[in-house]
Amino acid sequence: MNNRTGSFLWNLRQFSSLVPSGRTVRLCPLGFCRRQIVYLNWNQRSLLNNFGNRMQSSIRCLFQNALILKSGGDDFQTKGMSTETVFTVDRPLCSRRLSFDSNHPLAADNGLKKNFQHEASKEDVLTKGTKPARISCSTLSQECNSLSDVLDIFSKAPTFPSRNYFSAMWLVAKRMSSDQKRFEKQLMFNHPAFSQLCEQAMREAKIMRYDDLLFSLHAIVKLGIPQNTLLVQTLLRVVQERINECDEKCLSVLSTVLEAMEPCKNVDVLRAGFRMLVDQQVWKIERVFTLQTIMKCIGKDAPVGLKRKLEMKALKELDQFSVLNSQHMFKVLAAMNHRSIILLNECSKTVTSNIHGCPFKILISILQSCRDLRYFNIDLLKGIADYVTTTFDIWKLKQVLFLLILFESFGFRPVGLMDLFMKKAADESGSLNVKSLVCILYVYSSLNHVYKCQTHRFLEIMASALTGSLHHISSENLLNVVCSFCLLNHFPLALINQLFQKDTISDLLTSGDVEKHVLKLSMVTSCLKLDDAPYPKNIDLVLPEPPSTVLCPNTKVAKVLSSLLGEGCFSRSVQLPHNYYIDFEIRMDTNRSQVLPFSEVDVVTSDTDIQRVAILCIPKSAYCLDSTHPKGNLALKMRHLKAMGFRVILVHNWEMEKLDMKDAVMLLKTKIYSTEALSPADKNLQSTC
Repeated sequence: MNNRTGSFLWNLRQFSSLVPSGRTVRLCPLGFCRRQIVYLNWNQRSLLNNFGNRMQSSIRCLFQNALILKSGGDDFQTKGMSTETVFTVDRPLCSRRLSFDSNHPLAADNGLKKNFQHEASKEDVLTKGTKPARISCSTLSQECNSLSDVLDIFSKAPTFPSRNYFSAMWLVAKRMSSDQKRFEKQLMFNHPAFSQLCEQAMREAKIMRYDDLLFSLHAIVKLGIPQNTLLVQTLLRVVQERINECDEKCLSVLSTVLEAMEPCKNVDVLRAGFRMLVDQQVWKIERVFTLQTIMKCIGKDAPVGLKRKLEMKALKELDQFSVLNSQHMFKVLAAMNHRSIILLNECSKTVTSNIHGCPFKILISILQSCRDLRYFNIDLLKGIADYVTTTFDIWKLKQVLFLLILFESFGFRPVGLMDLFMKKAADESGSLNVKSLVCILYVYSSLNHVYKCQTHRFLEIMASALTGSLHHISSENLLNVVCSFCLLNHFPLALINQLFQKDTISDLLTSGDVEKHVLKLSMVTSCLKLDDAPYPKNIDLVLPEPPSTVLCPNTKVAKVLSSLLGEGCFSRSVQLPHNYYIDFEIRMDTNRSQVLPFSEVDVVTSDTDIQRVAILCIPKSAYCLDSTHPKGNLALKMRHLKAMGFRVILVHNWEMEKLDMKDAVMLLKTKIYSTEALSPADKNLQSTC
């Protein structure tokens, strides 16, 4: 036996010692499938005799980080023996040539070495001609006009990784309309190559780079592939197993993926792992955008400690915030339901000082987030309102309406903007649909806004526009519209007559929020009876009894009245007709110089000799934000109390709480014995023209 043959047998024995006798191990190159065991009849002599032919038929396959040496050919399989040997390497193999140690016996023979090099070089030429070039997802998305185009390219020459195809399909889908996207997705699911692509993605999951894995999952979810499929659940499990590979970029992508997914067992486990990872790596995050993406995804139910840690990290990076970062922070904090006053204040300053040129969507997002967080920053609201007022001509009517609806949710009344909008809405009422008209009236009635001589014209035009669309208005919208007109002390007969039709009343009392409908109908009937409305006072409308309102009078005000007037000179929690309640009632002479005990009032023969005084304890929420302008419901109550013969005194709860007993007595004494004809709040109730 010569040296070459002996050396080969030595190497063969070394390899055979790793394999059970009579078997070969066949492994999947991706390490994803279970191993297969093939039972063989070994014949080393036959193997040795056919060695030369086998070496010429060896084919090498390269797949990212797996080098597969396959031995094929009928002459290789002697007596039923076939082998497939797999060697794995730690990093991608770039060189296509075989390399041997010069001291190795196989490499010592120059002839054999030349033969190896000759065969390898032939194979290189063949491989270069047949191996498909790797295509990026951006290139694919530019070349393809449909999802099927991407799948066609994949079916012709699949390349690694599959992430490129899924991402390309998502980029193509983003350019489509909703209907086209729906049609293309159906074609994608029916494409014969789609299942092959999904199978390849599952096989590659454990070997592709972690960011590619996350991008694949993100594109798959965005493409609308059902979340309960084997593909999505497999990728979720692999993402869980490899979560420790997350760097800052991967954390950002994983945040986006979790935000787009519906809750399920694997998603919940992954979210829990994500939170633990964020808790560990939060101080290592360098980019503000990544930090905000993570905060947005962390969830409203995240531990308070983690939310505060993210808040502290954001405060630490505050100097690095761009204007866009400051604008985005409102939405981020609303998404995690964390009301960080310091962060919100600092971002509000940045937004206000850079308000010019701010897009409409950003303004809406900021206001919605502040509403959700119950963050009332009057400087921010005034800054936005002033900016829109200054640039009013560049905004569409519906855009301004949307802003006004959000301002109303804060109780904020931007006077200048509402005056401009009232005039423009009256001039362009034809461009407004029923829904817009209902919203406009709701905003103006809720904030109790009137504008000089424009109010009457504005209300007439709104009523005329709604009367023209009377048969297209639902019963609920009709009730809301009539309530808004009543709050503004305007009574369009056509709308009121339609509201009191039997069919409309029956519909309101049998569908929707019946309790709310009853309260609103009671309010309308009260307005028609108490206000100067051109409508019959004897309204024959039988309504269910509205729920009673239990008042808890302000304890401090009760003590002040007892100290100032004495017991028996005032009554508490007084119920009046038309479902009205007042906190306290006192009775005085017409000159407002003396408070009359209730026992003496009973023997007074003429009501003209006394004046009934209603004391209302008002919370801050009953006024427009940062002003003493009463909102619609308070203004209506004051108007109706006056119609019933009361003088109304408003006591601000928040002011009384700040005063000591002596100052509180002095304040109430001044209000009760005041000889002023009208208070500032009364003046706000007077409508002009």
